Amino acid sequence: MFYKLTLESTISVAGRVRADPRAPGGYEIVPSSIVVHSVAKAPLPLDVSGKVPADIDTRFRERILDLRRDEGRAIFKVLSVALRAIREELYSMGFIEVFTPKIVAAATEGGASLFPVAYFGREAYLAQSPQLYKELLAGAFERVFEIAPAWRAEESDTPYHLSEFVSVDMEMAFTNYEGAMNVLERVVARVVKEVREVASRELRVLGYEPPELKLPVKRISYIDALRILAESGEKVSLGEDLSTPQLRKLSELIEEDVYFIVDWPDKTRPFYTMPKNDGVFSESFDFVWNYLEIASGSTRVHERDLLVKRLEERGLNPENFDFFLRWFDFGMPPHAGWGMGLARLGLMLTGAKNVRELTAFPRDKRRLIP
Repeated sequence: MFYKLTLESTISVAGRVRADPRAPGGYEIVPSSIVVHSVAKAPLPLDVSGKVPADIDTRFRERILDLRRDEGRAIFKVLSVALRAIREELYSMGFIEVFTPKIVAAATEGGASLFPVAYFGREAYLAQSPQLYKELLAGAFERVFEIAPAWRAEESDTPYHLSEFVSVDMEMAFTNYEGAMNVLERVVARVVKEVREVASRELRVLGYEPPELKLPVKRISYIDALRILAESGEKVSLGEDLSTPQLRKLSELIEEDVYFIVDWPDKTRPFYTMPKNDGVFSESFDFVWNYLEIASGSTRVHERDLLVKRLEERGLNPENFDFFLRWFDFGMPPHAGWGMGLARLGLMLTGAKNVRELTAFPRDKRRLIP
């Protein structure tokens, strides 16, 4: 049967390989047989070669063709290398991988950023985070981690937010936020090293090199960050979050690409965060790359009475958290942990500008298919 082959048609070729300096890669195949599996329609809705640029909506509408581009394939190879490195480093430190429920009865952190689910006539939600369950599991196994999807029904429509995203979480007993930061910087350093070594070809395709990570990663307190910004003419009120432009300026002022901001005001952190003795600040941190929060974590409250008090202070009903609180009556160890957005880490590793580039099929306010 005669076929008129088109771009992106699928074939298998058998033949003799010979060197030819004119060929991509320096070799070509002199075919002895060709099997045509499928013939692609023409014209293509997207130029896979990348010679004709496409806007982002076209690219995500034609996502599979988009992912056949060299850049798309390179990004996901880098992500795959990163995921393996994360797991291997955590395993080497005695962590075990766990999976927590993704249909839950209560919000992890309160608020309205929840997707409701019809669950056999009962009220349920897609999980914002594995936070409460991973804390409980740390009380049983001491060192746990999870890599899994999470959901936030937020109105944010930025290059750094998704409605469905992959979260990398760990929880560790008998430590505090200093110990959690030590684990995080080791994990990220291992990831950067593995990506540089294993995915060097893909980095060349992307024209990018991840920043080198020197341990220990610099730690700067929230109050010092405000002071440094104020000295440069950038005023931030105590208790305010730092905006993207402010983080960008802070990175320039302290001359660091990667750093921790520690000891955030207590009122800005969730109820399960351990407050400091001064009653103003908390044992908490953000892990920042240039201008973007990649991960955040804290020492957790491990005393039931203090948890109840903090829930009430935030206008949350402790009865809604009884499934969580009751286990604190049976010997919960001190513990700490963090959560990291995989796609945001991917921005640091690939130089991409939008977390959707690091997501095979992004879900946001405007996108539910494909």
